[in-house]
Amino acid sequence: MRVLVHLRARADTTYQNDYHHKLRGRIWNALEGTEHEAVHDTNEPPGFSFSNPFPPQDMSEGDQRTLIVSAPQEELLSVIATDLQENPELNVGEMPFTVQGLSAITPDVGEPGSSGTIGTGTGLLVRIPPWRCEDYGIDNPGEEAVYWRPEHTIEPLREQLEANLDKKYSLFGPEYLPGPSETNGDLFDGYELLKTFAVPLQVTTDQRLTYVLSKWQFDYTVRNDDHRRHLNLALDCGLGERNALGLGFCNLTEKRDPYGKPAPEVHG
Repeated sequence: MRVLVHLRARADTTYQNDYHHKLRGRIWNALEGTEHEAVHDTNEPPGFSFSNPFPPQDMSEGDQRTLIVSAPQEELLSVIATDLQENPELNVGEMPFTVQGLSAITPDVGEPGSSGTIGTGTGLLVRIPPWRCEDYGIDNPGEEAVYWRPEHTIEPLREQLEANLDKKYSLFGPEYLPGPSETNGDLFDGYELLKTFAVPLQVTTDQRLTYVLSKWQFDYTVRNDDHRRHLNLALDCGLGERNALGLGFCNLTEKRDPYGKPAPEVHG
């Protein structure tokens, strides 16, 4: 599920591509004092992700923008939404906005037999742990994780995405039903790499790192209710790492019903 935040620019502003750290801080501030704050200083996935303010263009005062915050926990989204309603001034670095309204949507990949495409609206971060590099034939003499790059092939990316989603499923999915790695078949049946790029991001107040990210279109065909639940979790939590920085945020960009006809519920 997700909340669409409708924004109005309060001043003529140059669009800031390094919005991640400031926007993350605003969301954590909204969660301060709640049970969700407890994961702030842990390595656990926080269970939320967010888009960039879009469209990503320079603004004049009064221009409209939209921000999407997604999470599998309705109560967490409700806390964030309430805070944005009570404190509508939203400053993302040098981009000053006023929250004008909120709306909720729950994207769904569709019943078994449905197909479609999930796009990574923001950059996807996938790191290969050093103890797995030899398995993939990746030369890594150091002890640091390796950023996925096209020359590493799809296999490590596919396996790391599934392992990462497994972790999120253990936190936010129903424990009595199988997680992604406990079912047969891959999460996606098509992987189209759009681009890779490196971007410096403020990870903490004192630390700035350059991440190697990639943008993708992932094709899917829903095999059964378990697979549907896993794909919808990816839409809620985001794919890959650092979702609380807004990385790996996903959109349902194309959807077809089991008869191959375009389905109306498409968000992107």
